[in-house]
Amino acid sequence: MEQKDAVHLLSQHDFIVFAYPVQFSNVPVMVKDFIKSHPDLWKGKKILCVATMGLFSGDGAGCSARLLKKYGAEIVGGFHIRMPDSVCDVKLLKKSFQENREIIRKADRKIEKCAEEIRKGRYPKNGLHLYSQITGLLCQRLWYYSKTKSYSDQLKISNACTGCGLCTRLCPTDNLTLKNGKAAAGKHCTMCYRCISSCPARAITLLGHTVIEQCRYDKYIQNGKKNEPLK
Repeated sequence: MEQKDAVHLLSQHDFIVFAYPVQFSNVPVMVKDFIKSHPDLWKGKKILCVATMGLFSGDGAGCSARLLKKYGAEIVGGFHIRMPDSVCDVKLLKKSFQENREIIRKADRKIEKCAEEIRKGRYPKNGLHLYSQITGLLCQRLWYYSKTKSYSDQLKISNACTGCGLCTRLCPTDNLTLKNGKAAAGKHCTMCYRCISSCPARAITLLGHTVIEQCRYDKYIQNGKKNEPLK
């Protein structure tokens, strides 16, 4: 969806579910920029902030909630959902297929329970409390702030690249281009991992040097009677 279409759609609704994956217990750069670029869009809106994470939540939902509240939004709740970790070039973070499938099952159950509570007028408050903010700040943001800045020009593209161009279409910051039939990276990577998680040749890495596993939701949901990962 184009940004102008998203703005038009959001302007028509008084209640918004604002969902995004947290990035080191913070709002992704492009999400934060979108909020700031349209300050008048949020005034008077009731918003439920939903944040997904692979390992640590902290105040993932609270980060956007505080910013949206600054622009006049009414934050009705915050909701954290754990998903399989998407940092697919760090072996330490990887889990087995069955472990990731169980994470998905637990996420589905949590969403169903949350929906039932919301129907009763009770909204979750994940990540909205002061202690969550302090935890997110001390345990992740202070440590990773300089780290993420230093990785802005560290994207690595191996000779396995086929020049298909998928990464250039997926990159939200236009940091990737095709040069001489191969993908080339600029200096504006925000560590969203879209290119790394989607490259069919597994040719792109950032924190590590080898893609261990590309985690996507549809890989872990039930597919008939199959119990093995989708190829």
